[in-house]
Amino acid sequence: MPAEHSRSVHTTWLYTLGSIVFFVGFYSVFVALMMLETYAASPGPMSATLIVLQLVSAAMQIRYCWFLRVGRGGGLPNPWWTVALFAPAVAVWGLSLFTADAGLEGAAALWVAFALVACLLPQRWRWPTLGASLLIAIAHPVIVGAISGDGGASATGPGGWATAIYGISVPFMLLSSLWWWEIVVQLDRHRRTAAELAVTQERLRFASDLHDIQGHHLQVISLKSELAERLLAIDPEAAREHIHETRLIAKQALEETRSLVAGYRQVAFDDELENAREVLTAAGADCELRVGELPADAAHRSALASVVREATTNILRHSAATRVTIVLSSTDGQHVLEITNDGVTAALDEAGSAPGSGLAGLRERLTAVGGTLETTTDASGRFVLRATVPAAAVSGAASTEVPPAVRA
Repeated sequence: MPAEHSRSVHTTWLYTLGSIVFFVGFYSVFVALMMLETYAASPGPMSATLIVLQLVSAAMQIRYCWFLRVGRGGGLPNPWWTVALFAPAVAVWGLSLFTADAGLEGAAALWVAFALVACLLPQRWRWPTLGASLLIAIAHPVIVGAISGDGGASATGPGGWATAIYGISVPFMLLSSLWWWEIVVQLDRHRRTAAELAVTQERLRFASDLHDIQGHHLQVISLKSELAERLLAIDPEAAREHIHETRLIAKQALEETRSLVAGYRQVAFDDELENAREVLTAAGADCELRVGELPADAAHRSALASVVREATTNILRHSAATRVTIVLSSTDGQHVLEITNDGVTAALDEAGSAPGSGLAGLRERLTAVGGTLETTTDASGRFVLRATVPAAAVSGAASTEVPPAVRA
């Protein structure tokens, strides 16, 4: 599951980056074309130099966009990258001051460079930086007008207005795109946390079961061993009896522990269904339960409960499921449990079985009660775990009533 979600998050970043690069690149090329049109009437080395510097600045701006992945206020990259970003932009701003026809396009590269850097600065510095850069951009045509004597008339033409309006939108587009990207990152972080908590909850539940077995028996063993030690000198026969009982208790504890580890301990099917729904939902998957008549045989119910537990654990650890369906039905003298998820990542082997000793152990257990276990993928590519047990009931079995919480 984590690998699949990481790919989805990376794809989202590529989409966000593509949008930013397109916007910044389009604006920079637009400014270069404006320069080309402006200087076409009086071509010369200065005009050519300015256009080349504008294109170099555009390339550096596009490269700098990759550093925005850290999000707003994420911090600046290596200082040399920032120097490389500003060097051509400052050169365009400075050289264009001595070009009579220069308008706002001479300040556009520096404005975009400041906008990119401002996105990575802490919030308390972000808006002051943008404000200062806006003043620098506005000052450019004013200085040009003072030098050339036209009062900055070139900045108020159609091209100047287009450059200004488009340029004003640059920082807002950058910040809104990064805001969206940060939401995706936070959602992925919360999903990972929920999945880890779900796995931890399952481990704690197993630890609780193990404690119930070991805690009681070890306490009794400790007491009887201490009593036998005290009686050994005064009543060897009683001490021998306590030692014998201690051995039986230790044997019982060993058998119950093995049963727990192997999955042979009686497990409530209803509880497993509810637990599966809770942990899968917490992990971000939409879990649907459709439960019909339960097996009458307690051993069959316990076997299917173990299937639900193992399948849930596998989905949490090895899948990227967003939707899980658990269906229990009765057909042809069998109870059929199908658990389907849309996030299978492990390749199936030629026999159609997913790797893992857990499923092998389940298959052995189901075989012992006359059932079967199969794994496959359906036409939609969803992973399907199918377990069956005979519908024949054992005399005196528990009620088959299903709690309302797990009914379809």
